[in-house]
Amino acid sequence: MFRFEHPEYLYALALIPLLVLLYWLAAQIRKKALKRFGESNVISQLMPEISKSRPMLKFVFLIIGYIFLVLGIANPQIGSKLEEVKREGVELMIALDVSNSMMAEDIQPSRLERAKQAISKLVDRLSSDKIGLIIFAGQAYVQLPITTDYASAKMFLSMINTNMIPVQGTAIGKAIEMSMTSFSPDNDKNKAIVIITDGENHEDNAIEIASKATEKGIKVHTIGMGLPEGGPIPVVGKYGQRDFKTDREGNVVISKLDETMLQQIASAGGGIYIRANNTTVGLNTLFEELSKMEKTEFESEMYSDYEDRFQYFIAVALFFFLLDFIILNKKNKMFKNVNIFKVK
Repeated sequence: MFRFEHPEYLYALALIPLLVLLYWLAAQIRKKALKRFGESNVISQLMPEISKSRPMLKFVFLIIGYIFLVLGIANPQIGSKLEEVKREGVELMIALDVSNSMMAEDIQPSRLERAKQAISKLVDRLSSDKIGLIIFAGQAYVQLPITTDYASAKMFLSMINTNMIPVQGTAIGKAIEMSMTSFSPDNDKNKAIVIITDGENHEDNAIEIASKATEKGIKVHTIGMGLPEGGPIPVVGKYGQRDFKTDREGNVVISKLDETMLQQIASAGGGIYIRANNTTVGLNTLFEELSKMEKTEFESEMYSDYEDRFQYFIAVALFFFLLDFIILNKKNKMFKNVNIFKVK
């Protein structure tokens, strides 16, 4: 298993676009300064040693070195020793709606992003439980099989977006059915499903399917993402322009939370309904319900030892920093007449 010991340092990679912007601005300032002295072809003749490509190459090496340095500081590790451990907990399948309506921003920063943040916080609070991820829109798919590997759960969670399922809709029933078949086959109790959705465009008999889950001893909880007044659905154009989804008449579509339906599903599933808003997603209430469930003992394999791999990334970073240092901005006089592409 691969992991970062200090993943928080990876946020430093977000500085790369800023560094690129600063380099571009510096290049534009340099161009304007040279134009004050005369035409570019005249200046190039006066300063034949100046290279146009080398500063860019040096900057690329610098950025690559920076990336590997950040990765090294985050300390990549590889699991080296597996151990079987006995744990007590519940099995939890989280089904997350990834339909386009989940991009509405009535809950900030968006319904989907807020839901992902809530799931991540829930994973942080788990200790001896198994968790799995289902994503659904018009269809449902397993994103992460049931596991005790919380690091993998957060990694798979971070990759979820609305483009993962091309068929639009809100097939909650299919999500419940898939969750029911994704639990461990050797455990027939202490299982729960959490449906996180706005419930809009509901298209199957989820209430009936939730009742079937209850008959098998599986609780179905629902979390409603959205506000009753709803919000428009952002659409990004071909050239990055931002607009909102419209109907055939050109009116802006307002996506609203179907709270009644989610309450009925939770009631049929023997669970609770929680409505999220801009201040809370109701994690405490959900966690209390999960804590009430009787724990089941199960065996799982966990890595108890990890080997550091930071030294390889630091070595690569130093290599590119060295290249940046030894390559000069000016052309090398020893090789100025060498052209390996010249045809005799």
